[in-house]
Amino acid sequence: MQQQQTYNLTEGKVSTLILRFFFPVFFTNMLQQIYNVADTVIVGKGLGDNALAAVGNMSSLTYFVIGFSNGLAGGFSIIFAQHYGANKYDDLRRSIASAMKLCLFITIVLTTGSIIALKPVLKLMQTSKLIINDSLTYGYVIFGGLIVTIGYNLCGAILRSLGDSKTPFVAIVISTVINIVLNLVFIFVFDKGVFGVAIATIISQFISILVCLRKLKKIDIIQLERRDFRRSFRMVLDLLKNGVPMALMNSITSIGIMVIQYFVNGLGVAFTSAYSVCGKYINLFIEPGCSTGIAMSAFTSQNYGAGKYKRIREGLKVSLIIVTIAYVVLGAAMVLIPRTLAGFMLTGEKPISLVAEFMPICGYTMIFINFLFVYRSGCQAMGHPFVPMLSGVLEMVIRVMVIILFVSEMGFVATAWANTVAWLGALVLNFVAFEVNLSKKMRVSR
Repeated sequence: MQQQQTYNLTEGKVSTLILRFFFPVFFTNMLQQIYNVADTVIVGKGLGDNALAAVGNMSSLTYFVIGFSNGLAGGFSIIFAQHYGANKYDDLRRSIASAMKLCLFITIVLTTGSIIALKPVLKLMQTSKLIINDSLTYGYVIFGGLIVTIGYNLCGAILRSLGDSKTPFVAIVISTVINIVLNLVFIFVFDKGVFGVAIATIISQFISILVCLRKLKKIDIIQLERRDFRRSFRMVLDLLKNGVPMALMNSITSIGIMVIQYFVNGLGVAFTSAYSVCGKYINLFIEPGCSTGIAMSAFTSQNYGAGKYKRIREGLKVSLIIVTIAYVVLGAAMVLIPRTLAGFMLTGEKPISLVAEFMPICGYTMIFINFLFVYRSGCQAMGHPFVPMLSGVLEMVIRVMVIILFVSEMGFVATAWANTVAWLGALVLNFVAFEVNLSKKMRVSR
């Protein structure tokens, strides 16, 4: 049963294993991003540019909160994968049980805090009076449903740590279809506006949980018993040591994005709409890098737990080849057809022109963030989560500095350069840390 339901990444051809893990993760993430694009098209065409701006204005805030929970789940998954790679199944079960309790507590804190802080933060971000009510409506629903989002993140993290990237893919396929259908129904049939968009998101995520749980129940080695839930401070500390830095990295990075959002909102609704669309496409086109990073994390975690450091080096080479190919193809699209891409989501000439200025800059330099995903995931998987956290701080500082120094002279394109320079700075830090730590492990193991 165990061999059928889990996937050992410590044996076999490296490129085959990584690609087998990568493609389901990639298609999963692409479906999520395609849904985001479809969602934007539905909102923009069905409710107008102001509603689109309202939802887009929430993106940095939702990333701040949900990114924190994603980081926690990602950090927890490293512990799961290391125990699995070392064949320590008792520790694996105890770590999963402890993670469940931590996630429940964190959900309560995040839900309460985000709902209370939402309106003051939106005002602090210079959110236009034209869109603030819709932003509030969307935010209250999304943050109120955090238990669903965090539940799915944890289920997906457990499955991926055991080498199963296919089940989360199936879950997202089902979820995406349901989400799009519900969006169309809530907007065009029931006229529920952005409230309907948010509710559709929560319902579809709940369906994803059910799909993942169905698979988790079939895996013998993680069937939890009451004794697995006994309090273990060591296990909790191990989880927090990996989860909190990754969570903070995501949230700290999002602060820099919120600062950009603050300046963009100050320029007008057209700029807010344009920035929202740019963000959608950036997130879509970096998915190969993000997915490769997830594959690199699972592969590295299991092999690190098994003490197979040379395989980690081989995995790095394969991962860098994947993200370079993706950069050439998708970067070219951002450079060559930005106006066409913008026209899929926007109706006004002003925001379309702004997108056409922004996207080529990021298209040329997207290789930085693609490599960043790989090296950052490698650092995290080898038990060095504080380096990625520091790189998140560095990204935030760089973004803020570039915007403050150049937005008055460069205008909207300063936001693109803020991303580019931040990616490069974070890449350098993670590259150095990864190479130093892996080289040290390989020397010691000889």
